[in-house]
Amino acid sequence: MKVIGLIGGMSWNSSLEYYRLINELVSRKLGGLRSARLVLYSLDFEEIELAQRESRWHDAADILSRAAIALKRAGVDFLLICTNTMHKVADEVGESAGLPILHIVDVTGNAIREQGLSKVGLLGTRFIMAEQFYRDRLKKHFDIDVVVPAEDEQAVVHRIIYDELCRGKVRDLDRQSCLQIIEKLTKRGAAGIVLGCTELPLLIRPDDILVPVFNTTRLHAEAAVEMALSE
Repeated sequence: MKVIGLIGGMSWNSSLEYYRLINELVSRKLGGLRSARLVLYSLDFEEIELAQRESRWHDAADILSRAAIALKRAGVDFLLICTNTMHKVADEVGESAGLPILHIVDVTGNAIREQGLSKVGLLGTRFIMAEQFYRDRLKKHFDIDVVVPAEDEQAVVHRIIYDELCRGKVRDLDRQSCLQIIEKLTKRGAAGIVLGCTELPLLIRPDDILVPVFNTTRLHAEAAVEMALSE
């Protein structure tokens, strides 16, 4: 079994989900007392969030790169960045460590194509929704069109993620706000919804929405287990 390197702590709530999901999946596949071989490097999210807010992406990449190099020294075989947003610098981090990165957008794109969909709605941080790096990768590599909420709705989702979910607060009021935004995306032609923030699955459940929901946390964890167990 390959050793998985997790760069987590952005926030720790979703990192906890990654740890739980990966070990549950390994146990289910291998049985007995089996669990994953992994190393988790948990970062101080305050430092990352400040760099994001100030658009210091190079500094944020440096922080993640140092974590990646430490994980390589610890003997991991490949890396997962336990957040959608920081995949903005994934290529730089992977190059710094000299390790393959299992890219969350590629995992998500594969899942969308398997469902036969070509147009999806995207919820996430404002960096995910307002910038092009996430949408461009889905379009370039998977020919998937993406619709995002209006600017004022993006602000609502971003606030819910950083002020509530990243602090461990899951509120019905926030769920209803997100569901209303999702309904508007489906009316604009989204045949599925990508939860492009690893905290959003803590709030949005698949049975809350009539169209397919792509839980990027679970998809990423499942792909990591497949990669770890591959020859």
